[in-house]
Amino acid sequence: MKIAFIGLGNMGAPMARNLLKAGYQLHLFDLNTAVLAELAALGGRISESPKHAAQGSDMVITMLPAAAHVRSVYLGEDGVLAGIAAGVPAVDCSTIDPQTIRDVAAAAAKQGVVLGDAPVSGGTGGAQAGTLTFMVGASAEHFEVLKPVLARMGKNIVHCGDIGTGQIAKICNNMLLGISMIGVAEAMALGNSLGIDTGILANIINSSTGRCWSSEIYNPWPGVVETAPASRGYTGGFGADLMLKDLGLATEAARAAHQPVILGALAQQLYQAMSQRGEGGKDFSAIIEGYCKAE
Repeated sequence: MKIAFIGLGNMGAPMARNLLKAGYQLHLFDLNTAVLAELAALGGRISESPKHAAQGSDMVITMLPAAAHVRSVYLGEDGVLAGIAAGVPAVDCSTIDPQTIRDVAAAAAKQGVVLGDAPVSGGTGGAQAGTLTFMVGASAEHFEVLKPVLARMGKNIVHCGDIGTGQIAKICNNMLLGISMIGVAEAMALGNSLGIDTGILANIINSSTGRCWSSEIYNPWPGVVETAPASRGYTGGFGADLMLKDLGLATEAARAAHQPVILGALAQQLYQAMSQRGEGGKDFSAIIEGYCKAE
């Protein structure tokens, strides 16, 4: 099976590696020539453009930074829709707003191409290990076509509903994640300032009603969870600027739906302040540094 894979960043490149390991033939496109060369050495074929990648492919997968890139890659003069054949399935794994993917899917449908959305959760570690969660917005028939391929890159493939619902699931989840991390950061910082051992406090929280992923698996206090970014200088995780992007998508979607997201909007402001301090490249759990300096 020939798959056009477009977008080989921190997430896309390891996803593509897993497909190559699974025996798929990949037609690759990205602006990063170094990663293209690396994947070509593993058996991938370098393409000159999204159009070129899509030509002759049996499926198209895209993993791009933002909505503008998705529109350009699909709708541009040298985009996917200029090269893909009618009937070839496509899926976008980027995290963008629901309306953009619906607009691009409508344009694809005019050419007989069915496009679904399948944003992911699990971070770069999950992408490397092939354990991502895919939140898929597609018809039932399209989902069944995509599922075997997505299963080579993830372990939890969830059908969320029609086109756009994958994005809805992703932005709702990440809004909650951003809020919960701020809550854990406040609690850990308060406990430290009042004199309790932070390791003891974390153990109490994680065996009590305050327990959550942000406290148990990804605690923002250094040394509490050895595998968390907090224990390695807030590096190698989910960047604060990426969290800010996702919170922006959530608040914009909420505005369009006339749905209040009071804590989501506040979380967006706190991560905006973090980014403006020049700390957007740190893991998002470094939000705790705004409350105290970890000792």
